[in-house]
Amino acid sequence: MKHSVILLPLVVLIWVFLNGSVYCQGPAVVNIGAIFTFNSVIGRAAKLAMETAVDDVNADPKILNGTRLNLISEDANCSAFLGSVGAFQVLEEGVVAIIGPQSSAIAHMISEIANGLQVPLVSFAATDPTLSASQFPFFIRSTQSDSYQMAAVADLVDFYEWKEVIAIFVDDDYGRSGIAYLDDELEKRQLKISYKLPLPIQFDRGKITDMLNKSKLLGPRVYVVHVGPDPKLRIFSIAQQLEMINTNYVWLATDWLSTTLDSFSQMNKTSLRFLQGVVGLRQHIPDSSQKRAFVSRWRKLLEGLANSELNTYGFQAYDTVWTVAYSIDKFVKEHRNITFSTNDKLQKIISTEMQMRTLKVFDNGSHLHDILLKTNFTGLSGQVQFNQDRNIVSGGYDVINIDQMAIHTVGYWSNSSGFSILPQENLQRDQKNYSRLNQKLKNVTWPGGKTERPRGWVIADNGRPLRIGVPFRASFVEFATKVHNSDDMQGYCIDVFKEALKSVPYDVPYQLEPFGDGHSNPSYDGIVEMVKNGGFDAAVGDIAIVTNRTRIVDFSQPYATTGLVIVAPIHNSKSSAWVFLKPFTVEMWFVTAASFVMIAVVIWILEHRVNDDFRGPPRRQLVTMFLFSFSTLFKTNQETTESSLGKMVMVVWLFLLMVITASYTASLTSILTVQQLSSPITGIDSLIASNWPIGYQVGSFAYSYLADNLYIARSRLIKLGSPEEYEEALRKGPKGGGVGAIIDELPYVDLFLSKQTEFGIIGQPFTKSGWGFAFKRDSPLAVDISTAILKLSESGELQKIHEKWFCKMGCPGERRQNSEPNQLHMISFWGLYLLCGVFTIGALLVFLLQMVRQFVRYKRQQKKSAPPSPISSNPHCSQVIYNFFDFVDEKEEAIKKIFTQSDNPPGPVG
Repeated sequence: MKHSVILLPLVVLIWVFLNGSVYCQGPAVVNIGAIFTFNSVIGRAAKLAMETAVDDVNADPKILNGTRLNLISEDANCSAFLGSVGAFQVLEEGVVAIIGPQSSAIAHMISEIANGLQVPLVSFAATDPTLSASQFPFFIRSTQSDSYQMAAVADLVDFYEWKEVIAIFVDDDYGRSGIAYLDDELEKRQLKISYKLPLPIQFDRGKITDMLNKSKLLGPRVYVVHVGPDPKLRIFSIAQQLEMINTNYVWLATDWLSTTLDSFSQMNKTSLRFLQGVVGLRQHIPDSSQKRAFVSRWRKLLEGLANSELNTYGFQAYDTVWTVAYSIDKFVKEHRNITFSTNDKLQKIISTEMQMRTLKVFDNGSHLHDILLKTNFTGLSGQVQFNQDRNIVSGGYDVINIDQMAIHTVGYWSNSSGFSILPQENLQRDQKNYSRLNQKLKNVTWPGGKTERPRGWVIADNGRPLRIGVPFRASFVEFATKVHNSDDMQGYCIDVFKEALKSVPYDVPYQLEPFGDGHSNPSYDGIVEMVKNGGFDAAVGDIAIVTNRTRIVDFSQPYATTGLVIVAPIHNSKSSAWVFLKPFTVEMWFVTAASFVMIAVVIWILEHRVNDDFRGPPRRQLVTMFLFSFSTLFKTNQETTESSLGKMVMVVWLFLLMVITASYTASLTSILTVQQLSSPITGIDSLIASNWPIGYQVGSFAYSYLADNLYIARSRLIKLGSPEEYEEALRKGPKGGGVGAIIDELPYVDLFLSKQTEFGIIGQPFTKSGWGFAFKRDSPLAVDISTAILKLSESGELQKIHEKWFCKMGCPGERRQNSEPNQLHMISFWGLYLLCGVFTIGALLVFLLQMVRQFVRYKRQQKKSAPPSPISSNPHCSQVIYNFFDFVDEKEEAIKKIFTQSDNPPGPVG
């Protein structure tokens, strides 16, 4: 009994010890699964990379603490069905994580299975952005999502200023989702995919040839190719056969191309001849000693096991194994064991014949999932770290260019800094001195061997020229109409278009087609609608650029300025009794009058001492002074100037007076002879308030503007179809069955008034607009035509075309109504007045200096001749000034006589 009491605790102690030792050691083996297509561009590199990574993990004593990592691989064989079967097979082996698959379509299927059994699915190659949805919480992506790649492609298109692209893609989850994201990214930059060309998953050369031949009929020449890796490069080899790898084309490829090319051996890179000028993307992998060592190690493996060169997905497959290993190591340290449990719902659904009862749910699989998302280490492919969307943090892309059978890196792209010629890790060191405004790439060699950026589009090569609609006008045919008994079109607008085409740097085949019957003016909204619906490729004519039209088509730069104006009958205004005051402004009259006064005063000062005509009683001097000044206007003055300074001032004054009188005479003549126009209507407000009928031109936007914007009753609007109808309606007036006024665009009104004298424009244009050519939305030709119109305007050619059509008998618009006669303003003569003032003041200063000098000499002579006095005499300042003015008032001759006597005193008598 005593032995039993001692033995029982000992057995329990031994049992606890043994179980604790096992528990502390953790599992001997941890299984992880891998599902991918073994015999594929990505699969061949990934298979060996993962096996190498597993060997490296098991050989590293710092990780898993003696637990062996076991990789169980299944071949998906490019099939979602076989991939799903493979997923079930590896899950039956009790794997704690699945690596792969490489296909986005297979990843969608397996993600649902992983969700059900709570096994993390870590893919190194499935790039479909939709896999990041919350629908697939156990899916983790250890490669870059196509959402980043498509942002890079969109930036590339925007960088080279292309507006439209053609997308070629494989019609599966990977292709459709990628192109959908590209469409969104382009739209953010106001660019677009013009045509989407899907390829079946198992496409052959015949389908590619047919698709590319059809695309040649389209206008855009920028192709974005988003398919799976293709060692045969079928799309590009066929494009070369169809002569589509030349200077007219641009080919952009996503990273499938770089993956394919990186997998080629050196002996197999002769296929690069198909790719001259192609630009592609490659996931960026920073250079490091770790990466270089692994590449060197891979080359040794090529001699034996490896049957493919290393590509970016090979690096990421290697890092994915380490990501899983680090996470399992941390998981085992926390949980000490890995367990699975059955799912009751699964057991009820699966019958015994299905042999799937072994499927179990991974206990704490969500915890391993969370640990995976917290991974942060530096691997072969760079920093391995996941963002909130369960995607690896983007490391950016290399931009590659194939030229002369070699792959050249021409720059780098990152989501934060855009394009640069330095990789992102170098930019981060000097981020303060870099912005997205500094984006640049090295020179790219495009298809055909040129380095100049291709235009990226051509006129659609569909065997027909552009159909360009032209309004077939019945009135104002000078602008645009059909030549009689001919299919040709002529007019001012046609000449502007033809001249602009000469400046477009490529050939534009076109055919002008009349729109309308020629008996009445066509609807301009109708011709614009035809452009929108594809009836015409463009419309050329006197087409006003208004808001509702800009919503459906693109307009060129306006080639003519226009606006709505009011035309009404006019009559002569009555003459005024004070019309003689109108040539000068009030300011001009005051300055002129002040000048006469100034000249009168200055001439009197200069002539008073030497000219008897300016001496005498004060009243006489005052009358003489002003009569002399004003008589210069009529050249009737009897007095003449005798002093040199006075003569100089008079020369300048008479020159000023000659210019002023000539200008006054011309202005007064113009005022008395030019017809002054007036009308009871003063502007659009008074016209609306009058309730008179208003005329408008048939087909013009004026009708909708007046009715919809100014809310004029449609019953008041009378349509008129020709200048003759304009004249008849205005002559009849509102009381005789005509109209009170006509509202039309300024160019038509100018042309109408050039042949009329009884009508005129009332007020100013009350709308501002222009005429332009209409094109389909996002048409690149609209941009080039706009540039050409600006060149015509700057060179003066646009004005010459206008003069050719409208200035044979004098340009319209020169008879515009002026609300006030042209008056002469001070600003036109201030230079003359300044010149006269400078000479006048200068002469006055010289005269004063002479007077001061003579006065000082005179006072000295007085002191010498006066007897000495014991009383000191210091006159006050006021006395000196008074004496000075008395001296100046003396005649010059008397002063000179005093000086002569002083210089020659009489000799002693006897």
